[in-house]
Amino acid sequence: MRLGLRVFFGFFLIAGLSAVLLLKVFLAEVKPSVREVMEDLMVDTAHLLAEQAADELDATGLRPGSRLAAQLQRYVKRDVDVTIWGLRKQTLDLRIYVTDASGRVVLDSGQPSAVGQDYSQWRDVALTLRGDYGARASPNIAHQGRSTVLVVAAPVVRNGKKVGVVSVAKPVASVQGFIDRAERRVFWAGAALLTASLVVGVAVTLWLVASVRQLRRYAQQAQAGQAIAPPAMPGELGDLAHAMDDMRRRLEGREQLEHDVRALTHELKSPLAALRASGELLQDELPAADRHRFAAQVLDQTARLQTLVERVLALSQLEAQLGPGDKQRVALADWAEAQIERQAPRLAQQGLRIAWTARESVDVAVDAALLELAFGNLLVNAIAFAPAGSTLEMAVSTTATTARLTLRDHGPGVPPAAFAQLGQRFFSTARPGSLVKGSGLGLAIARRVAELHGGRLAFEAAAPGLRVSLVLPR
Repeated sequence: MRLGLRVFFGFFLIAGLSAVLLLKVFLAEVKPSVREVMEDLMVDTAHLLAEQAADELDATGLRPGSRLAAQLQRYVKRDVDVTIWGLRKQTLDLRIYVTDASGRVVLDSGQPSAVGQDYSQWRDVALTLRGDYGARASPNIAHQGRSTVLVVAAPVVRNGKKVGVVSVAKPVASVQGFIDRAERRVFWAGAALLTASLVVGVAVTLWLVASVRQLRRYAQQAQAGQAIAPPAMPGELGDLAHAMDDMRRRLEGREQLEHDVRALTHELKSPLAALRASGELLQDELPAADRHRFAAQVLDQTARLQTLVERVLALSQLEAQLGPGDKQRVALADWAEAQIERQAPRLAQQGLRIAWTARESVDVAVDAALLELAFGNLLVNAIAFAPAGSTLEMAVSTTATTARLTLRDHGPGVPPAAFAQLGQRFFSTARPGSLVKGSGLGLAIARRVAELHGGRLAFEAAAPGLRVSLVLPR
């Protein structure tokens, strides 16, 4: 099962069970709560009527012409039609009966025929006469059907002596409309809460799944070797993304280090072998000409090792930089002309000429030292691959946003399959007329300098030769 479904089902189970339990608790509490409120009001009513009956009840019962009896008769006959919080009330539901000290009914507003009956065993009357709180819930009272009736009682006290009991009865059905409405409101509020919880659950699940998919896509792209920034996410997922990026960088650095060590070892083998061979030969007695030749070979291989080490160090320093140093504006074409003049002896030694194919006037803001390092390596690389007596083509061109310094040799060029690897350290093709390869560090240095300036190093097959362009932002 997918992560999203697992999270959603887990959230649905928790939210659903919680909502069901809460609904059951609330719905179970509605009816008792209404009864409790109703009982509280009935207690107040019973005690009020008990005070009113205290002046009219004696040992023989109600006095003749009892005002309380007349009031209750008028109460029963009253018409009522009111709307209470949206519910209509058309009947007065209180039944009031009075018993004397022996529990005999002396007044009953709901059942006049009950006068004279003995209610002394009814809980409301018996408990009140005994001095306790008298109340009962009866499932069946005459003229009230099967509806539960709640009865509470209060003692009638006269001169410190209990002379009777006033009981107030009210059917629960009279407030059932309020109970039903409260239950409906609680139910629909619970349903709305459950729905909102599920919507939130779906949203959280979708967000979580989308975030996990971002992380998975990032991991897959990193695995494929793509150098991309980690996805921007808040909280722990963002920390995880950055941790994955740090891990990727460390692994890439480790792989790159292992690759560079192998490549550097391979590059060192040839000059070291030549040095060893020359050193062994120089230990023997040799003619002067051979001794000079082997000594020259030692110097040549030593210079080659020195150049290799210097370039490795230079590239390492460049890769540790986050941007160029102090920038200054230079006229690119004039600056390139000055750099070519510095290489005039080497160009003359190879019989190479410089031809400008385009020379636009453009100023660029660059780190001059880094740019000199990059262009110097490009020029040395072009001289190494250019046939003797050929021409190196130079060009400075512009677009709306970039300035391009281009150098082309007329050498053997590069196979199309190798273009993707140009500019990588320790990748190079064989020089013309030999099987000797360079270290590839010159192009790697030039590419890194371009990247530090926000530019790039571009390669293009020239047929014959290779056209290399240092593209810089204007």
